[in-house]
Amino acid sequence: MSDLTDALLAKPTAPAVAGRKTDPEKDFTRQIEVKGDSADVTVRAETFEATESAATDVLRGQGLDPAEWTVTGFRSSEWTMANGDTGVSTRFSFARCVSEARAERPAIDELIAALNATPVNVVQLLPDMEEDEHTFVVALGDMQFGKIDGDGVEGTLQRTIDCLNRAGELLTEYRMRFAINHVHIAWLGDHVEGFVSQGGANTWRTQLTLNEQIRLTRRVMLHALLLFAPMCERLTMAAVPGNHGEAVRIGGKGLTRYDDSHDTESLIAVKDAADLNPDRFGHVEFYVPDTDELTVVVDCSGTVVAHAHGHQFRPGKHFEWWKGQAFGRSSAMHQADVLLAGHLHHEFIEADGPRTFIQVPSMESESTWFRHSKGAEGAPGLIVAVTRDGRIPVKEVVTQ
Repeated sequence: MSDLTDALLAKPTAPAVAGRKTDPEKDFTRQIEVKGDSADVTVRAETFEATESAATDVLRGQGLDPAEWTVTGFRSSEWTMANGDTGVSTRFSFARCVSEARAERPAIDELIAALNATPVNVVQLLPDMEEDEHTFVVALGDMQFGKIDGDGVEGTLQRTIDCLNRAGELLTEYRMRFAINHVHIAWLGDHVEGFVSQGGANTWRTQLTLNEQIRLTRRVMLHALLLFAPMCERLTMAAVPGNHGEAVRIGGKGLTRYDDSHDTESLIAVKDAADLNPDRFGHVEFYVPDTDELTVVVDCSGTVVAHAHGHQFRPGKHFEWWKGQAFGRSSAMHQADVLLAGHLHHEFIEADGPRTFIQVPSMESESTWFRHSKGAEGAPGLIVAVTRDGRIPVKEVVTQ
């Protein structure tokens, strides 16, 4: 293609996430087992001398005075660190030099009396804004604009706007606890009902034209941009394709690329508008999957957040799918700390070790077919979260 064609077809794909460097404080194993006057400490470091020093640090960290302990034996072996270098793993056996004298039994009655006499004061602690930056995440999907189900287009649209506005209020509240300069908005697919699902069988129950559905999606995304852009130093917005947003299907099957989606193209249109005013939106970044891809990852204050619609894996098999994706050398999923997904229309959060899966509710009020089939009504809303360095101390459902 020509340079002009390539420029006009360019998409805001996310930059590659660099591999994490080895952090001895996080990646080296430290283990202690104390039984009476003996203790076993296992540590990993780059040299034997470093393991010996680390072992005494472990004792000290458990409130034990290293001067009261002596090494009675050790076993050392080599291991391969995450960066490929060779480290040393050593198990030290300690014995207490002098048995601790038994302390007198504390005066329990006096302690209880002192506690009862102590007034209870509620102290409000304001955050130390010098702490490391956190990211405020807003995750939503499955509006399926155009669908007649539940409270229809009007109800879904009003709910989406109200929930986004409430998320903006929560950002102000969470700033009382966390240093937040980065806001990330995740658009997780199926924002339009479309006419391709079930081979077009949903056409009669779809009130809006396709262009009208896309227009609502685009303007909701624009509302989020205008709402959050003045509230942060960095705003990122990412979108992934859903099954309802596929642009073309013939005979029930998609015939174009996997990234050919109204869900992502709507965000690209918002980016094009934002690019016209760099003074106002120069701090805003937009990301969609690369060509023929379905996922995108974004760094959020040291937390690698992955996005997928959810139609790529079977219900309950999200971690199996994640592990398979992470196995591929070309995938950035092996770096992900958090996976955000939609598709199944209900809130579901699950952790596996340091990784967290968050499935957002739908924004539409219900799937009438699912209610007739299973009896369950909808519980619509979006999810907000606060994250840093792979941890998510806050996760909250916002509903109206």
